[in-house]
Amino acid sequence: MARMIGPVCRLCRREGAKLYLKGDRCFASEKCAFDRRPYPPGQHGKGRVKVSEYGKRLREKQKVRRVYGILERQFRRYFARASRSRGVTGEVLLQLLESRADNVIFRMGLAITRADARQLVRHNHITINGRRVNIPSYIVRPGSTVKLAPKALELERVKKALEAAKSRDRAPWIELAPDGTSGVFKAPPARAELEAVQPVEIDEQLIVEFYSR
Repeated sequence: MARMIGPVCRLCRREGAKLYLKGDRCFASEKCAFDRRPYPPGQHGKGRVKVSEYGKRLREKQKVRRVYGILERQFRRYFARASRSRGVTGEVLLQLLESRADNVIFRMGLAITRADARQLVRHNHITINGRRVNIPSYIVRPGSTVKLAPKALELERVKKALEAAKSRDRAPWIELAPDGTSGVFKAPPARAELEAVQPVEIDEQLIVEFYSR
């Protein structure tokens, strides 16, 4: 499976916004590369100031793609699926991304980052409706029960994530069990619900305009 393996702090600087790709490190200003150097990477990063209308749409598309950790071809397929569906294309696109198995695990607080959530899924630590799922892009259907395998509770990164989740905003579209290790995906989030828990500001209409040009 193809995946992005380069330095992720450069991605935040390139998009001009914190994407929160490294968990706790992103909240520590003395460690966060974006806080220390809030300009694009490269020799001429400080000199890039003028952005065209096309550039704004491209950067928004790239920002969302990197937040969810998706490569271009797959992201384009999500957009094509959203454009064929009923409803507002941009909102449907975000709902599809939020319905991915790795993202649901992240929203449940079982992983500090989406990259960690993707690894949990790939290593068979997750069950959906009682069946093991190891495909991060699996679309979780409304009403599905997502559960962490008991063996995964021994992992240090899972313990850390569960502790950090206590102080993190919960996703209202997921009904968590008291112990936080399982939950029911009630429905894809409404736009207002997503804004309440999404630290990265997203303008999905720019993405629609980019692919519709």
